[in-house]
Amino acid sequence: MFAFIAAAGLLFVQPAELDTIAATTLEASGAPGVAVMRIIGDEIQTGTAGLRAIDDEAPIGRDDLWHMGSNSKAMTATLVARLVEQGVVGWDDTIAQHLGDTVPDMHPAYRDLSFRHLLSHRAGITANVGMVAMIAFNQQGASGDPLPPQRIDYARRVLSPAPAVEPEAEFLYSNAGYVVAAAMLEQVTGESWEVLITREVFEPLGMTSAGFGPPGSADTIDQPRGHRGGLFGRQAMAPGPGADNPPVMGPGATVHVSMADLALFLQAHLAGARGEVTDYLSAESWTVLHTPPFGGNYAMGWGFNGTQLLHAGSNTMWFVQMVIEPATDRGFVVAFNDGRTNALQGPIGQAIRAMAQ
Repeated sequence: MFAFIAAAGLLFVQPAELDTIAATTLEASGAPGVAVMRIIGDEIQTGTAGLRAIDDEAPIGRDDLWHMGSNSKAMTATLVARLVEQGVVGWDDTIAQHLGDTVPDMHPAYRDLSFRHLLSHRAGITANVGMVAMIAFNQQGASGDPLPPQRIDYARRVLSPAPAVEPEAEFLYSNAGYVVAAAMLEQVTGESWEVLITREVFEPLGMTSAGFGPPGSADTIDQPRGHRGGLFGRQAMAPGPGADNPPVMGPGATVHVSMADLALFLQAHLAGARGEVTDYLSAESWTVLHTPPFGGNYAMGWGFNGTQLLHAGSNTMWFVQMVIEPATDRGFVVAFNDGRTNALQGPIGQAIRAMAQ
């Protein structure tokens, strides 16, 4: 067993048990590759199995990067908490307050809704823009167009129609709501969400591997590649516009990170949820992040089942499940470079149960 001490004081180890769980999970899943992680207090255990890409021999590495999909939402909510503590924004700041001038056709039902509504999927906003708009945003992303103007355009498209469900009273999972929240932050600060989350989340927590979009190079399999099905079977997707959602959706969808650096993020949330004093956020902010603001079982970027905070993410080519359990000071992650979300649910559950024993 190899171990080393991280700068943050966490102990990273690679026990044979976790590699065995990874191998068993890989066999049960039929995925190209998998990484599993168990957090027990300050100890971070990881295991890997399989390949970076189907029809290639490069194995999954312990430092490889994984696409987080919707697990990015917990990171964006954490960014909002940081800016609230700095007095840049407030939890109850409204959409109209920050986007009223730039989205003049905003439906009246959205005007008084706040970050609390957006981050808990209680704003009634549709899940995503339509397919035609998605194609246009993909083209803009491929061209490298600046992202804040794209997010204003995105906000206009989703805030002009009437709500899809009754705001606050009804839950509707919405990637679009997180884009709107990011557009609000960008209007207030004059900086992109990418700059803000790097400065306020990744850098303070030591998440040096964190970035955006599918990891790795298009011409070399130097990182895992996402896989999706097609007419001729599963295909490894080289990094590029077709390998992810458009960059405009980053706040709810496109972060990538290593298992070790994801552990730093989860450990911070575990400490906060356990009531431990942290330099990163106040006890009040941790409580806001981890408590459903309007009832139900969704807080700010986290689901809550009464004992665990959890979330899953997939861009249809990757699938990552993360769970933290404050009462036992434990966390669990299962990550696949495979987007078959339905087929992978069982192997994920088996892996988490094995790690929890």
